[in-house]
Amino acid sequence: MTITLYPARKIVTMNPARPHATHVAVRDGVILGAGTKAELSGWGEMRVDARFADKVLMPGLIEGHCHLMEGALWAKTYTGFFDRTDPEGVTHPGCRDIDAVIDRLRAGLARAPGAPLPGWGLDPIYFGNTRVTRADLDRVSGTVPVGVMHASGHIMNLNTPALEAAGLLREGINHPGVPLGDDGLPTGELKGPDVMTPAGAHVGFDRDMLACDAPGMRAFGKLCVRAGVTTATDLAARLNEEAVQTMLRVTAEPDYPARVVCHRFHHGVTPEELIAQVEDLRDRSTDMCRMGRIKVIMDGSIQGFSARLRAPGYFNGAPNGLWYITPEHLRTILTEAFARDLQVHTHTNGDEATQLLIETMTDILSERPAADHRLTVQHCQLADRAQLARLAGLGACVNLFANHHFYWGDEHYRLTVGPERAERMNAARTALDLGLTVGIHSDAPITPLAPLFTAWAAETRLTASGRVQGAHERITRAEALWAITMGAAHTLRIEQEVGSIEAGKRADFAVLDDDPETADDLRDVGIWGTVQGGRPFEAAAL
Repeated sequence: MTITLYPARKIVTMNPARPHATHVAVRDGVILGAGTKAELSGWGEMRVDARFADKVLMPGLIEGHCHLMEGALWAKTYTGFFDRTDPEGVTHPGCRDIDAVIDRLRAGLARAPGAPLPGWGLDPIYFGNTRVTRADLDRVSGTVPVGVMHASGHIMNLNTPALEAAGLLREGINHPGVPLGDDGLPTGELKGPDVMTPAGAHVGFDRDMLACDAPGMRAFGKLCVRAGVTTATDLAARLNEEAVQTMLRVTAEPDYPARVVCHRFHHGVTPEELIAQVEDLRDRSTDMCRMGRIKVIMDGSIQGFSARLRAPGYFNGAPNGLWYITPEHLRTILTEAFARDLQVHTHTNGDEATQLLIETMTDILSERPAADHRLTVQHCQLADRAQLARLAGLGACVNLFANHHFYWGDEHYRLTVGPERAERMNAARTALDLGLTVGIHSDAPITPLAPLFTAWAAETRLTASGRVQGAHERITRAEALWAITMGAAHTLRIEQEVGSIEAGKRADFAVLDDDPETADDLRDVGIWGTVQGGRPFEAAAL
C-alpha cells in the first residue's frame, strides 16, 4: 500500500508528547507517524504530496453537539437574526425585526406558491419582549399554512391556516406547551416536541423533524468541510429504519467527508423499546456511521423561557419552563443504559434540570457503580460550582454551549437570568479546574457549525455587543483547541481513534491557512478544507 507523506508549514498535533511536527505519514487512511521527514523515512518509500506545504494542519475538528438537520434546513426559509452562510458558501443576511421576517417568508412563499411554507431560525428575543403570534404570520398568508421553527429548536410558530390544519385552532386546549391568548385560542406558539412534531407535519416539517434526508446529509457534509470538521454528531434522532438506511448509505459514499456519531432521542418510545433499539443500532455501526448511543432531553431553552430553572427563576418573571421527561422515565433509562454500557448524553439547559440529573445519577450509581459510563451533560449552561463538583465526582463529562456568550449573552444578562447567573453560564474554567473533561459546541443548526468560532467564544466570552461576560470563566487558547479535538473525542468515547495527529489514529486533519495557536483572532483563521480518512476535501471545490 502506498505511503503518502504530507509536509506542512506547521502541524499542531494535540499529542502532548510531540506537540508539533513538520510532516505526517499516512497509509490506508491511518497515521503512521508525525515528525520530521528524516524520522518518518524509516517507514520506507513514500509519495510526497506537497499540497499543504504552506498550510497548517491540526487534528480534524470534532463537533460534539450538532444535528444533521442543519443540512436539510437550507431547503427551507432562513429567518434568523444573524447573517448565516449556507452549504454552498452563500451568506444570507439576518432578519433584524419582525417585518424583515415577514418579508423573507413572503419571498419563500413566492418561490413555491400554495405549498405549506416552513421557515427556521426565528429568534423573537431580539425583537424586545414581543412574542410572535399567529396574527404576525397571517401577514405572510391567510390561506397557506406557515410554520417557523425558532433558533433554539424548542419552539415553533404557526399561522392561522396551519393551526386549523393541525386541529389546534379551538378553545379548551390545556397543555403547557400551547399558550393561549385572551380569546382562549392558541397564540400560534408551540413549545416542546410533543406538540411541535405533529403540527410540523402540516407546515413542511415531516413527522420526524430531527431526521435528515440524503440531499440534506450531503449538504451537511459540505458545511463540515468548510468548518474543518471531520467528525460530527447527530445528537438527537429517532433513527427509524428508513433514516438508518439513509445514514448508512450516504456515509458509505466514497466522497462523503465526515464521520457521523448518532444518538437516539428518548422521546416517542418506552425505555424498554429505546434500550433494545439502541443495542441493535450499536451492532450495525460502521466507521463512518457510529450508532448505539442515547440522547435524553430533560428541559427546553433558556432564551425560549422553556428551560427548568431553580430559584430565583427567570429574571423577567416568566414562569418556569417545561420538563421533557419524568423523573421515573429518566431513572429507568439511566439504570438500564449503565447496566448495558450504553453511553448517554443529556440535554440540561436549566440548573433545576441539572440537579435532577445529579440526584438521579447519585442514587443509581450508589446502588450499582458503572465503570467509565462517561455520561455527558450537554449544554449544562447554568450549573454552578457545587453542581459541577458533583458531576466530576460522578464520572460525568460536560459539553458546554460556549457560543451562547456571543449569540445570547446580552439577552441572558438583561432578560433571562440576569447579570450574576449570566456571568457564570457555561463555566468552562470551573469545570476544567474541577477535573471534568470539557467539550464545547455549536448545537448546529441552533448556531452555525464552526468549531474555531466556538473555541474563540470560550476563550474570549465576548457577547455580540462586545462585552466580556464572566471573565473568570474564560479558558486559554490551548484549552479551547483541546476542547474541539481531544475533549470532544473523549465525550464521544472515540479518543483512541481521533482528536490528535499521532501514530495509529485516523488520518483526519483540518487544513488551515493560518496558525490557530498564534492567530490574533480564531474566528478569522482561514480553512482550506479537510483530510478525512486520508482523503483530501477542498472547500473551494465543493
